[in-house]
Amino acid sequence: MTIFLELGIKELVEEFQANGKPCATTQTIAARRTGYVSSTVLAGKSPAMHSEFVDELNGIQVKVYKPTNEPNLPVTVYFHGGCFVSGGYETHDAQIRQIAALSNTIVICIKYRLAPEFVYPAAHDDVYNAVLAIKTEADKYGADTDKIVFVGDSAGGQLALATSLRLKHAKQWLPCQQILIYPMLDPKGRSASYKSNGTDYIITAKMLLSGFEMYVAGPQSALDIAELNLLDADLSGLPSTTIITAEFDPLCDEGEQLYKLLRTHGVEAYCQRYLGVIHGFFQLAGVSDSAKQCISSIAYQISRLSR
Repeated sequence: MTIFLELGIKELVEEFQANGKPCATTQTIAARRTGYVSSTVLAGKSPAMHSEFVDELNGIQVKVYKPTNEPNLPVTVYFHGGCFVSGGYETHDAQIRQIAALSNTIVICIKYRLAPEFVYPAAHDDVYNAVLAIKTEADKYGADTDKIVFVGDSAGGQLALATSLRLKHAKQWLPCQQILIYPMLDPKGRSASYKSNGTDYIITAKMLLSGFEMYVAGPQSALDIAELNLLDADLSGLPSTTIITAEFDPLCDEGEQLYKLLRTHGVEAYCQRYLGVIHGFFQLAGVSDSAKQCISSIAYQISRLSR
């Protein structure tokens, strides 16, 4: 079968393969985190904000990005990816700025605790507690807290969906919509795309699954924790959900399975698969036209809240 990769992605994949397909699991945690930060050179433009600052809400550090000084802007809560072991607003800064500028919303990125230093439910508790505080306190940033959107990529997509489910179970408010970018949903990696896309496209199956394993820090049975297996969750009653998948991503199938499950549960859901790209492409707008289109599409969806 002929593989068609977008040009900028193709060059990265060919370099990865020529170097013997190195997997991040062979690195120390420090090196893995440093490598993620180093990859931001491929992130593309990073628009200036009217203001940006770090704050603490409910004991959780967040970074606030305000594109303008207009009052009552909607809020985009950003849940960053990084396999539960790396990432933060420093790895997602360019994408966050682009989303803030294009959607004209205040973007708040949550800095949750990372594995292996902190294990389940640390990250889930952090994002949930931060979101509760955003709802009650973000008006001090000039935000309209009746208009909140969740956006998350990879592990952050998992955390965004898990947070919506916690809010539902607690009979709290829900976000107006959620946008999940190739979310990590199956800690055992059982889908066909985990096998077909698991070794050749930079972000390997082993790398993704190692994040779950470090986050649970226990026996294999610990991977059965319900809040990590969201494909088995009761998804009814959730807000409108958009799922973004990548053709050559180990997570492609499970994202699209989530779409079908949401529809089965009566949730308004949409799914878009980007062809010729890999896991992580959303952060490669410096070399990927699909990433630019994806960011613009997400921003457009969010901006509709202001209309």
